[in-house]
This record gives sequence, structure tokens and C-alpha cells, in this order.
Amino acid sequence: MGSKHSKETTSINDASNLNHRIPVESSRIPFVALQEATNNFDDKFLIGMGGFGKVYRGVLCDGTRVALKRGNPKSRQGIEEFRTETEMLSQLRHPHLVSWMGYCDESNEMILIYEYMENGNLRSHLYGSDLRLPSMSWEQRLEICIGVARGLHYLHTNGVIHRDVKSTNILLDENFVAKITDFGISKTMHELDQFDTHISTNVKGTMGYLDPEYFRRQEPTGKSDVYSFGVVLCEVLSARPVVTPSLPRDQVHMAEWALKWQKKGQLEHIIDPNLIGKIRPDFLRKFGETMEKCLAGYQVDRPSMGHVVWNLEYALHLQEPVIQDDS
Repeated sequence: MGSKHSKETTSINDASNLNHRIPVESSRIPFVALQEATNNFDDKFLIGMGGFGKVYRGVLCDGTRVALKRGNPKSRQGIEEFRTETEMLSQLRHPHLVSWMGYCDESNEMILIYEYMENGNLRSHLYGSDLRLPSMSWEQRLEICIGVARGLHYLHTNGVIHRDVKSTNILLDENFVAKITDFGISKTMHELDQFDTHISTNVKGTMGYLDPEYFRRQEPTGKSDVYSFGVVLCEVLSARPVVTPSLPRDQVHMAEWALKWQKKGQLEHIIDPNLIGKIRPDFLRKFGETMEKCLAGYQVDRPSMGHVVWNLEYALHLQEPVIQDDS
């Protein structure tokens, strides 16, 4: 596995190269081409909303299917996030990162163009309002977790902290391959070394996924992403929102609720009912241990993403006999 990861991390030799780089001119796509691709941004092509703005699907003149994030002038995420995303993704390439295809910055527009992800985001397949989607198999969920872990390991190896790891920022292609998206608030470790983080770095991220030590100290590290990934592991296992204010106090925050049962050795209490009887006890134990380590209160006690990848792949090996029996 070591050689595999070394191949995945060779595209960027120095994380400092990610700073203050202007994407190549060939990545700029004319606004008129994007108007044509979306029938002038018709609402029929609208597939989502985010902090940056609306997201549309479209088809370029050469037949390429794309997703377009069109900046909202009233959004709090503006030129800084646009520049960060273009600089990061124009240089980062990995099978588990959404492929960036270009940008448009003419006519007072800020538009980011990506490969189109057929199956939307992970959250929509776990829970939510779209009841038409079938429940995901445990095998699919495992492969998605491993894919996301590999993508984060690649980022951290190349000195990038995502800072907003969550199930809506994990997209799925037509084969349910997981790809991380939304790098608007990402930082390189090189950038963070250039200034006093206590003064210059505001806490950013999503409530329910935020690393408590990052929240207290306002110092993001790769271990902050590890914590957020631990919350995603809870989501994948339980298929419930990370924060549900209407529930009893001890169940409001899913990560705390999951840790409570994990420490009692009774993690089966939080399992998605659709998965009952489909998870081997030894796998559940290994999965729970990995989740618990990711959610440790102090960053120093959390594993690296490289260790998380290894643990999940080992856990999948434990689960394989059940997956084969089900087939």
C-alpha cells in the first residue's frame, strides 16, 4: 500500500507551490459558452445551492457534462474563496477529488466548472428528503469511506487542509466512486506558517463537524480534517443528521451519541436499521475503534489519514466474507 500512496502524491512536490499561483489561461471558459451549456442558467438545470452560490448542470459544446458553481454577489464567500478554489484545484489531481475543469471571471461573474457527478452527494443517499433513493449497501458505504480517506490522505501529504469535510462535500459519480469537493476555505500548511493563526485565522467549517480543539485554539491542522471525517463515519453507520435539536439531549450531537455507545462496546445501538445483520461483529469493532480515534478530543491523540486508510482497508477485509455470502 505504501507504493500506491507514493504514486498518488507525486503531482505536487512542494506545498508552497500552491500559493499565489494564477491558473493557466486555457482554463478560462467564456461566459457565453456557459450560458449555452445551461440554457442561460435555466432553473431546470439547477441541482443545488451552497455558500458560494447556485450549482447547475450543463453540457458544453463538445458534449462534456459539467457542474457549474455560479457565485452569488451577495454571498459571504466571494473573491477569496473563488481564487482559493481555482488555485488549489488547478494543481491538485487525484481519483478521489472532483476534477476541476476551468473557470469564468468575465462580466462580473465568478463561475467554477467541474466534472458532473451523476449520483449527487453522500448525505442525500444516507438520509434526507429524497425518499426515491434506495438505501446504500454496507459495501458501498465502506468503499466510499475508504475513497474519502484516500483523498484526504493525498491532500495532507501535499500540505493541504480541507477545513470543511462533511457528507454534502462528498460527491458520487455514476459508479458511486466518492470524490471530495468544495475547497473554497481550504488552506495550505505553508500559508498557515506565514502568519500568526491566533490573529489571522477565523474558525471556518460546519457545526457538528468542527474539531473542538480547532474551535478552542483557532489553529487548523490536518487533524481537524480527521475529526470531521470521524463524524462522517458516524453518519455512514447511523444514517442520521449530525445535529438534531429535537432529540433528547444526549442524542442531539450524533458524534457524542456514537462515542457513548462505542465506549460501552455497544455500537450496534446506532446502526442504520437497513444494515441490521449485515455487519460482522469484528468489523463493527474495528470500524468503531477507528471512528473513536478520529473523534479524540485532542489532535495529538488522533491518527493520521494514512493510518485511517490502512485501518478501514483492514476492516473491509474483515467484512468481505459477509459481503460474499450476501451475493
